[in-house]
Amino acid sequence: MSEQQPPVDLGPSADRIMGLIPVIGDDQLGNPTPCEGRSVEQLLAHLVGLTAAFRAAADKDLGPLTDTNPDENGWPRLEEGWRQTLAERLPALVTAWYAPSAWQGHTRAGGVDLPAEVAGHVALGELTLHGWDLARACGHDYDCDGGTAEALQHYVAGFDEGGTPGMFKPAVAVPGAAGTFEAALGRSGRDPGWAPPGGEAAGSARPTPQAS
Repeated sequence: MSEQQPPVDLGPSADRIMGLIPVIGDDQLGNPTPCEGRSVEQLLAHLVGLTAAFRAAADKDLGPLTDTNPDENGWPRLEEGWRQTLAERLPALVTAWYAPSAWQGHTRAGGVDLPAEVAGHVALGELTLHGWDLARACGHDYDCDGGTAEALQHYVAGFDEGGTPGMFKPAVAVPGAAGTFEAALGRSGRDPGWAPPGGEAAGSARPTPQAS
């Protein structure tokens, strides 16, 4: 393992969420998302929690943040100041997973002990898939880079195609000519062409938010 380059770079996926933070309007918090049954507000609250939990997992700082499932009593509510909180936690999460030690040995997330490298891939999946969920729900395209798409595809390849109750729906078939990212979305139980009710179809011309 290179000391300069982690096995997976969470930076691009975190940057895309950073770019979404200022363009998600308060009037969009109730929007449905591709994550069935979850609103934009609920996904944002989920991200607020997981960015802290997976930073702790990278640091091997085992305790309340890593020992419990933050969603076990229902998805958390979004608190005021969430934009600032995410703007602070996302870079901290990325920095934590740049450390070679983050990928070594075992750690814990959501109360589950697992190899640290697996936890890093889970963190990538959470950031990338929910970043796409939010972009689609709020009417923005999501331009995933090739490296992240390949890492995500490797991660979701281990999913049960029949779905995992409480986590992922059954895989969605995508055209054979679909790109790597679209294929990964399908394997995660998402329809790459999803659009909110009455919204524009996926692929319509919209600017992709850029991180500031």
